[in-house]
Amino acid sequence: MDKIFLKNLAFFGFHGVLQEEKNLGQKFFVDVELSLDLKEAGESDNVQDTVSYADIYQLVKDVVSDNRFNLIEALAENIAFEILKYEEITETVVRVRKPEAPVAGIFDYFGVEIRRKRNG
Repeated sequence: MDKIFLKNLAFFGFHGVLQEEKNLGQKFFVDVELSLDLKEAGESDNVQDTVSYADIYQLVKDVVSDNRFNLIEALAENIAFEILKYEEITETVVRVRKPEAPVAGIFDYFGVEIRRKRNG
């Protein structure tokens, strides 16, 4: 299956279990993989024959910025749910990274990765 990638999308959001996270917010980084057939787009060279990565970027931005979740698992799940509303996309992988998690320690980030397929 062919893929479209969106890597290291950065957004500010208010997701987390702690009240400080909900009030102050923090950065989140998202990677998205879209599985779909790109043969027609490759042959036609027409944007109408593919899924616009600009549209997917805006979708991810809206989910991250306009919602509040306790868990990054829920954030990733909601991004995947919205992506799979596009008929052409048969599967998506969503990675969410939280570099400023309130954990006493030295780390780059904590994150989740989920893979969701279209039902039916």
